[in-house]
Amino acid sequence: MLKAPTVMEHLKPAHIGCPKEDIAPIVIMPGDPLRAKYIAEKYLQNAKCINEIRNMLGYTGEYQGKRVTVMAHGMGMPSVSIYAFELFYFYDVQKIIRIGTCGALREEVHVPDLIIAKDSYTESNFAYSYNGDPTHLAKPSEKLTQHIIDVAREKGKTFHYGTVMCTEQFGFYSDNEHVLKRVPEDIELYGEEMETFALFHIANSFEKESAAILTVVDSKYNEDFLTPEERQNSLDEMITLALDSII
Repeated sequence: MLKAPTVMEHLKPAHIGCPKEDIAPIVIMPGDPLRAKYIAEKYLQNAKCINEIRNMLGYTGEYQGKRVTVMAHGMGMPSVSIYAFELFYFYDVQKIIRIGTCGALREEVHVPDLIIAKDSYTESNFAYSYNGDPTHLAKPSEKLTQHIIDVAREKGKTFHYGTVMCTEQFGFYSDNEHVLKRVPEDIELYGEEMETFALFHIANSFEKESAAILTVVDSKYNEDFLTPEERQNSLDEMITLALDSII
């Protein structure tokens, strides 16, 4: 694995505007800034808003006595890559768990099941652009991912464990069947989303830990689709699993 790119010594984070000490070494990352706000208000004690730049909200507080930051990352690989890079490079974050939503790509995966990402496949040249790595398959931290699996089993949660497809477009707004037909035959996809590959690849370039827990909110096999209210309630299971795992 190639190392992370180096930046000019005088540069400071351009998208997160707080002192280094305001961010904890462990971070939960939803895509939606309002979901970060929801998590901070519902689950963290003594939560403090530490970022409002571009309305990409971030909060630091305590969960079961452990200091945790919840920081949104937006949609797509370019957006998550900016925030993950700044957290690892400028703020010395050690662990990031992405908590997001995805579409089901297997008939046995239903709404609102949980998927713990085994790895992430993409057609994108993100890795090559980032640090010259030609890979199209990025792996999360084995240790952190196994810990999430152990916590999920301990708490009696059901989940799928498998590969997710990280795309450059929202599946429902494109004819993604031609994309799926190009996936190598030895890769079995469980879900489709837009961020995990970039997070895993950047974390690996820094030799830091990352993982992803995803809630299935739609499926290519039926018309099941979570309403905003249903998403909020079902996502709580994913949120608590991430918080219990990262501490």
